[in-house]
Amino acid sequence: MSFQWNDHNGSFHPDSAMDFLPDAQLRAIQLQRLRSTIERAYGNVELVRTRMDALGVKPCDIRTLDDIRRMPFMVKNDLRDTYPYGLFACPLSEVVRLHASSGTTGKPIVVGYTQNDMDTWKNVVMRALASAGMHRGDIIQIAFGYGLFTGGLGLHGGAETLGATVIPISGGNSERQIMVMRDFGVTAFACTPSYFIHLIEYAAKMGVDMKTLPLRVGIFGAEPWSEEMRCYIQREANIKAFDIYGLSEIIGPGVGVECPCQNGLHIFEDHFLFEILDPETGDPVPDGESGELVITTLSKEAMPVIRYRTHDITHVIAEPCSCGRSLRRIARIARRSDDMLIIRGVNVFPSQIEAALLKVEKTLPHYQIIVRRDRDMDEMEIRIEVTAELFSDRVSEIERIAARLSHAVESTTGIHAKIRLVEPQTLERSEGKAKRVLDLRNLDTPKP
Repeated sequence: MSFQWNDHNGSFHPDSAMDFLPDAQLRAIQLQRLRSTIERAYGNVELVRTRMDALGVKPCDIRTLDDIRRMPFMVKNDLRDTYPYGLFACPLSEVVRLHASSGTTGKPIVVGYTQNDMDTWKNVVMRALASAGMHRGDIIQIAFGYGLFTGGLGLHGGAETLGATVIPISGGNSERQIMVMRDFGVTAFACTPSYFIHLIEYAAKMGVDMKTLPLRVGIFGAEPWSEEMRCYIQREANIKAFDIYGLSEIIGPGVGVECPCQNGLHIFEDHFLFEILDPETGDPVPDGESGELVITTLSKEAMPVIRYRTHDITHVIAEPCSCGRSLRRIARIARRSDDMLIIRGVNVFPSQIEAALLKVEKTLPHYQIIVRRDRDMDEMEIRIEVTAELFSDRVSEIERIAARLSHAVESTTGIHAKIRLVEPQTLERSEGKAKRVLDLRNLDTPKP
């Protein structure tokens, strides 16, 4: 086995060699860990044992990786229904860290980590950051939320393991974010892509040109974002923007990441077994065909998760990556099966609309989709910010841009939408995940 490791300060991280393992060796590791995980879950988690018994499946029946299909699925409600510790496979005395979701849609989901789990988490995040070109000596500003959310602390541990200098600034206070970024010589920044776009604008208002800063790497995740949004970020900040993928239910950030080729997310397959399935039938789909990402943890001790339905839609990129990593890739998550809008019988995803909007010049990556029902007919309005220069143009120019946006959306989705152009800074900004859709069809909320 041979691989290249580029470490600017000579500190070698042997675990990154796992990214380059021969396929047969990697699959052998997966199978060994899969069988151990299922034995652990069957022996210690009542929900898993009950469902396996109902299917007539025992841990000894798992002889190949394909046998994962004999196992039952897990979904987010399983974590809520067993709140707080019902899915733990070890005594609470062995759990050294707890994280939880916000609980805004019901009971929060609670996840636990043993010390070995924490070491695994740091390992995969370290490998993710190295894949994005970070190294010892980088200064990373982490503007993901700290606390019960896994984003901030998850990236923090991996960055320290890499040997980077960590600024645990958390979210919010945009003026302070820009000041620290400039004064501390930050070279890498981590947050949601929508918040970073807000910071680009905020820096301009402060008279700070991001293109002149030492910043060169952006680590973005926690929400779907389009290739057009990536191009905007890279152009306006003069950085390279990487997508990092993870779920609290699985481990947090660090399940997968882009490499410098920026052509798909490498999944850390020595710790996570993934399947791409038809979301309706649950059957596997061929490589290259879109389906729902389903993940099984292979090394989690505190809370092993088997065949977890993520609702994230993606596909396998079968071609080998020119970076040399043998880890398989999936396409960047652009949509979720559960964020689909059905408008006049047509399936519409916000990511489709975003991609269409950002192809039109003089528009900004800030928009909101509003869906109403008028006399039993669905109506979609899209509010999108445009440049200040456009508002100083002739009315005919504004109408031309609005018509182009309307045509772009209709060509992409098949739905005619009312386009409302608004001035910069009109739409509400978010320091976390952007709220792109306001569906008023089943609400008694007054029209905005």
